[in-house]
Amino acid sequence: MSKKQLAHHRPKWKTHIGFVLATVGSAIGLGNIWRFSYLCYKNGGGAFLFPYLIALFVVGIPLIILEIGLGHKMRGSAPASFASVSKKWEWLGWWQITFVMFGIVLYYSVIIAWCLNYFFFAFDLSWGATPDKFFTETFLISTGSPFQIGNIRTIILFSLAIIWFLNWFIVFKGVQNGLERASKIFMPILFLLTATIILWGLRLEGAMEGVAVYLKPDFSQITNIKVWMDAFSQIFFTLSLGFGIMIAYASYLPKKTQIVRDSLIITGINCLFSLLAGVGVFAVLGYMAHSSSLPISEVVTESIGLAFVAFPKAISLLPAFSNIFGILFFGSLVIAGLSSSISIIEAFTSGIVDKFHYSRKMVVSALCIVGFLGSIIFTTQAGINWLDIVDHFLTQYGLILGAIFECLAIGWFFKVNKLRGHINHYSGWKAPIFWNFCIKVISPLILVAILISSLTEEFSHNYGGYSPVAIILIGRDWLIYTLFAALVIAFHPWRLDPRKRMLVHEHDQKKKY
Repeated sequence: MSKKQLAHHRPKWKTHIGFVLATVGSAIGLGNIWRFSYLCYKNGGGAFLFPYLIALFVVGIPLIILEIGLGHKMRGSAPASFASVSKKWEWLGWWQITFVMFGIVLYYSVIIAWCLNYFFFAFDLSWGATPDKFFTETFLISTGSPFQIGNIRTIILFSLAIIWFLNWFIVFKGVQNGLERASKIFMPILFLLTATIILWGLRLEGAMEGVAVYLKPDFSQITNIKVWMDAFSQIFFTLSLGFGIMIAYASYLPKKTQIVRDSLIITGINCLFSLLAGVGVFAVLGYMAHSSSLPISEVVTESIGLAFVAFPKAISLLPAFSNIFGILFFGSLVIAGLSSSISIIEAFTSGIVDKFHYSRKMVVSALCIVGFLGSIIFTTQAGINWLDIVDHFLTQYGLILGAIFECLAIGWFFKVNKLRGHINHYSGWKAPIFWNFCIKVISPLILVAILISSLTEEFSHNYGGYSPVAIILIGRDWLIYTLFAALVIAFHPWRLDPRKRMLVHEHDQKKKY
């Protein structure tokens, strides 16, 4: 195969709506349903939307424009795109997709497997009257220690196999027949399920009290720096920034595309979904508080506890069709999770295929087998502890560090004006000069502040009460090993230099236009 043929050997989205739905599907995950609503409740209700929107405009939108613009210009995955900026930055692209593929998606797929288990539990409300005991003592049978591995939970392992099979099947089928087709099915179903949950929840007695607690503004919280840190962190994590996903997805776009407009659409849908999903969650929690004669503060829990303890308890209290509501809720979680996990696998697949030109189907198959095997540790009785530690370190440090280096690479070494010129050349909606300042100064400074805040808290006390040995061996070293793997891959020569491929594309597009 000639170099020119290799340069053109790249899939494309069949339709523009397919790209938008795929990127929205990557952004909308489990955190939109259970994390945003709790953060909003904890940080001043409706007042939290003020720092949240500021975070959206000075970090979220600028960074997603950067990643989509970079992937579109360089016509490659994250490693190929950063290698096109400079060979010295290739390691960054590999690190981003490596710790996401061999870290985040390993435990994330297990959480999706839990959701799948609970989807079936909802048919007869298997969690009974004490969902908290059912979750920890019957379902997980947690040992409570990361070093007491215990046994593999067969019921979780079986569901995990189904999730990895679905991941494999969708990504194996390719961009048009796999990712795009799945997104066109998944996202309308997810929106429909979420709308049903919201409308159903709002009709319950006490629902409006729950929504009022969720959105009632407490402007005294605005002066709390922790609230601002939570707002910026949530925007960063919820948009899949620093994952390498948006770069890979954008590389499949046609040359003539609306980068700025699409970025605004993706961020807008993601944030609106989070806000509305929170209405549904707190409507049901309001009903639960009303039925139990308890204040909202005593029924609200965060993260995993909200999905697998508080919500099952609320579902059991519903006056009618509680099993159907449970099926809808956990079905929506499975779909939201899958739409994100397939994007992570695609980002790594794209990087390997770009560099080595291996068969896509072979790469996806090998990745999913290794991914399934790597996920097994999280299906053990110590799995939830491993999950907690790995998630904390990869999201709080890996993603943040990756994004800081991303801003430095594009803002200062590549010269951000070059990328802005490319974006504005092909987009009807223009990126303003303020975007340059956001990428070069505001975004990296805010991300550094989040990093320092996390490190300060880390050194003040051991995260989650875990031993220093557990934190170092499971959390810190996971990041180090993935960085080492990224450096090893980055030193391997390209079959076709990514800059040459980009030049071939640019030459052909100039002739075309």
